[in-house]
Amino acid sequence: MKPRIIAQLLGKVALSLLLAGLFYGCWMAAAITAFTADIHFSLRLGLWLLAPPVTAAGFAAGVRLSELLPTTTKGTFMNAFKWSLAACAASAAAVCWLGPMLIVPAMLATGTITMATREVFLASKHAPAHPQKQA
Repeated sequence: MKPRIIAQLLGKVALSLLLAGLFYGCWMAAAITAFTADIHFSLRLGLWLLAPPVTAAGFAAGVRLSELLPTTTKGTFMNAFKWSLAACAASAAAVCWLGPMLIVPAMLATGTITMATREVFLASKHAPAHPQKQA
């Protein structure tokens, strides 16, 4: 892979991670506000269950935002969302029994790895099969 393509992929993944963290931070602010109030258990559970989709939406939004640049490979928001949601939900389920604060780094780490894998997959899928040699 060319260094320019690698730099583009890293930029997409970095923006994706940044927006995922921002989305999660917004979710956390709303959740803390709601948790300090006296709310029913089902609402608390519902808020906790919203953490992975909100974080996944941040990953997908970062990828989609970076794809607005004319030189990057294109995908859809829902495709990126599916990849990141699977990673965020699986990691949250895997570490929730260790404590809720471990969910954050687990979701951000697996989401980042998944987005990087997705970008490499898309870049290799759109790469020419036989690059032409320059004379």
